[in-house]
Amino acid sequence: MAAVPTVAWEYATAPLLPGATKQILDFWGADGWELVQVVPNPANPGQLVAYFKRALPA
Repeated sequence: MAAVPTVAWEYATAPLLPGATKQILDFWGADGWELVQVVPNPANPGQLVAYFKRALPA
């Protein structure tokens, strides 16, 4: 039975600014980051924070 390769991940967060959300997501996506979740900023519930992940090079 073949072993399943393990993937190591790195993570990042970025604020989503009103009026620039698409540009922010496009920027991170173009650099290989996958959007995982968007949540309210705990320090400022009126602002959203995006959580991203991407695989580390093997």
